[in-house]
Amino acid sequence: MNDLDGLRAALRQPPGEPFAEPDLARIMRDGTRLRRRRRVLTGTAGIAAAAAVVLVVVFAIQLRQPAPAPVAQPPAPVSVTPAPTPTTSRAPAVPAIGDVVGTGIRTPAGEIVLYAQAVDIPELPNVRFGLAAGFRSGESLQAVLLSNETRGSDLSFGFHATDGGEVIRDTLIPVFGYFSGRAARITTTVHGKTVDAHLATWTADATVVIFWFDPAEVPNSAVLTPLIAYDADGKRLTK
Repeated sequence: MNDLDGLRAALRQPPGEPFAEPDLARIMRDGTRLRRRRRVLTGTAGIAAAAAVVLVVVFAIQLRQPAPAPVAQPPAPVSVTPAPTPTTSRAPAVPAIGDVVGTGIRTPAGEIVLYAQAVDIPELPNVRFGLAAGFRSGESLQAVLLSNETRGSDLSFGFHATDGGEVIRDTLIPVFGYFSGRAARITTTVHGKTVDAHLATWTADATVVIFWFDPAEVPNSAVLTPLIAYDADGKRLTK
């Protein structure tokens, strides 16, 4: 007998203990329990999967939806200092002493005028006024040149504060001055020709005469010869 025949003989022999009859009911219960578990697990997995799908879908929908507009934050309070009201600063006009004398010379800035102004010079205690040349336009009066005595008294006999003959604001200011004394005529000589000045009595003091020359005849003070004053009788008052 070979090994194969021995194996066949062993298989034909009955077992030492008979096998119990299978419990079909228990097997079915166990099988049902296993199937239900799997079903629960499958159901849970399915629910989980469905939930995952829903979450994915919802998340996808959220991704597809436009992002909400950012909430506008109120601007931070800013301290603003109001701009100051623009103002025009102008030196206060010094009032004229006595009447303003018009020269009759018209310019774009107004008529050239002459008038006395008060001055305060500690070094010259006896000089209390000077003669200003300026422009008058309507009610506006603006001085552009002021001349005064530089020694002694402003009312000592003779000529004082002779000035002018220069261009200011594109305008030639006439040669002007004043004479302390009762002059009725004032002259000078320009290139051998006698030229008379225009005269006006100062209303603040009748013994003072304001004078000026026509710029066409006396363009500047450099061409002047010594000024000469005459009284009403034609008598020369100055040497």
